[in-house]
Amino acid sequence: MADEEDLEDEEPEDEGDESSDKPGGKKKLIIIAVVLLLAIGGIAAAYFTGLLQPIIELITGEEATKEEEEEVDKENAVFFPLEELIVNLNAGGRKSTFLKIRISLELADGEDISRIESVMPRIMDNFQVYLRELRIEDLKGSAGMYRLREELLTRVNAAAAPAKIQDVLFKEILVQ
Repeated sequence: MADEEDLEDEEPEDEGDESSDKPGGKKKLIIIAVVLLLAIGGIAAAYFTGLLQPIIELITGEEATKEEEEEVDKENAVFFPLEELIVNLNAGGRKSTFLKIRISLELADGEDISRIESVMPRIMDNFQVYLRELRIEDLKGSAGMYRLREELLTRVNAAAAPAKIQDVLFKEILVQ
């Protein structure tokens, strides 16, 4: 009888242990699930923001091919000089101010030269119209030169499409 009482006493203890394990097990499961969700969310955020791109390129070997393509593009680059432009700047009623500028275009392919030559009047007209509206303040500093370069590049690419101009290079800029 004493043995039966001991067994009965042990059984409720086991049941009590099992019921206490369940909430602890649920807590562990919830913690694991939260950690996994945070890890997956972090990886997804890093992927979509581009932080994982260098690692992916390193694994797949795409980085080397991109560098090789850039080197080939630089080797095949052709420079096409434009004629000198002299324009009045928008002085806003003050004395006349002139801009003298010499530009070269960097082309990705030498075959585009004929396309550039065929639309040269349109390119020069686009440049003239834009440059005449500039003020002296627009040309000050490196930020002004950068904006000028980007605007001229946009205009020449629009005029010479489908030819692709890679860059606009300034040979000479003089404001007087």
